Amino acid sequence: MDFEPLPSAAGDATADETPPGRAVCSSGCGRPTTVCLCPYLPATPLPTSTTVVILHHPHALRRNPLSTLPLLARSLSNLRLIPGRRLLPSSAPVISRSPVLLLFPSPDAADLASWCRSTPPPARANPTLLLLDGTWKQAKEMHAASLPFLSSFAVPVSLPVDCGVDGDSMFEGELVVKKEPHKGCVSTMEAVARALRLLEPEGRGEEIEETMVGVLRAMVAFQAEHLQHRPMKPRVKMRKKKDIKREEEMKRNTLDWSD
Repeated sequence: MDFEPLPSAAGDATADETPPGRAVCSSGCGRPTTVCLCPYLPATPLPTSTTVVILHHPHALRRNPLSTLPLLARSLSNLRLIPGRRLLPSSAPVISRSPVLLLFPSPDAADLASWCRSTPPPARANPTLLLLDGTWKQAKEMHAASLPFLSSFAVPVSLPVDCGVDGDSMFEGELVVKKEPHKGCVSTMEAVARALRLLEPEGRGEEIEETMVGVLRAMVAFQAEHLQHRPMKPRVKMRKKKDIKREEEMKRNTLDWSD
């Protein structure tokens, strides 16, 4: 998933090293031609009144071939990518437009739809939407590391998440890129699409969401079809060291009793 990085992401590594000899689409999505998403991408990046800023973990593109960031970069014109593990005051020029909404399912985060209903239109015009991209473990670490800088001005918001219910897998939802930990957890691209539906001027948000969801739906369909025809080897169950040690002690005790 090679893509032309935005100025704020210059020098970052590409997402997917394509094997030699595989034909790659060079005109748009940068994916192998057999799974080209160009027909689903907007002809030109979509303009938005919302500035979308994504702090992405340095490994998010290098080690995750299912990253949706390259598709986001080709779908939105008002997008900024910042590689790193935390946001610092040096990032202030990129996120200077107020209000700044930190979209992350933290305990103190307000439901984004409720925040939009309770905030007068002039006070929420031209917002900055800030997201953290990485594994959920990485995102939690990035959130904790960035809070000393963000807590003084960012408004914590979230989309509905049910921590009491397991999330869907790719074969259980048409927009699920990978197995999610909880119901309501979504990919970065879907989170941006759902948020823009609420933040953009009435009517425009629905159009943007529909376009972005269409791209994501096509990507997931390609991936699901590929996995269905791929022979899967059973995964070796990983055991923790303490469990192995406990089993060894039980075996020794059994031998001692038999002597």
